[in-house]
Amino acid sequence: MEKRVFNLIVVDESGSMAVIQNQALVGMNETLTTIDKMQKTYPETTQRVTLLTFDTSHLRFIYDNISADMAKPLSSKQYCPSGGTPLYDAIGAGIARINALCQPEDQVLVTIITDGEENSSQEYNLGMIKNLIDKLKQQGWTFTFIGTDNLDVKGMARAMNIDNHLAFTQDEAGTRAMFAKECRSRERFNAKYNSIGCVPQSDYFNDDDSQD
Repeated sequence: MEKRVFNLIVVDESGSMAVIQNQALVGMNETLTTIDKMQKTYPETTQRVTLLTFDTSHLRFIYDNISADMAKPLSSKQYCPSGGTPLYDAIGAGIARINALCQPEDQVLVTIITDGEENSSQEYNLGMIKNLIDKLKQQGWTFTFIGTDNLDVKGMARAMNIDNHLAFTQDEAGTRAMFAKECRSRERFNAKYNSIGCVPQSDYFNDDDSQD
């Protein structure tokens, strides 16, 4: 049976992300490179990539369920922060897309990155997102929530029933360190999946250093 990992990456493109626009772009490209590295390291496991960015003007699937080797680095023209933060709509749209594609035996890793709280969703609310995440966790999906340290990252994650959370400082050094940690965690995730066939859902970042 084919082993597959669906990597869903949901990245805030609202105006406040302009502060770290360049480093966020570099970090997303590092994440794409890490996924491709995992494809090469564990060739028996197929890596699929879906990258969604969002603000009040768009929910844009930059990559929509493509193979890891096709997920080329993004250019500066592909990430231009502006507008508000329809966080729940973006999460809901991303989840719906992957849920329509994957099978029960597939592994799904959802990564959500934001520097702001929900302020403009039209289709989804917190209760809907929490219920979706709870249902999909029972099916083996892994969710991670990454936010800037001016937010209550732990509280926001728990409100959505996400166990894995990480706060970072919204400057160049803090953003670089966050993406580096995320990539190390992604490598451990894949190593566990390919060695034992499953992954613990609630310690995504914990093997690196403890969460708050």
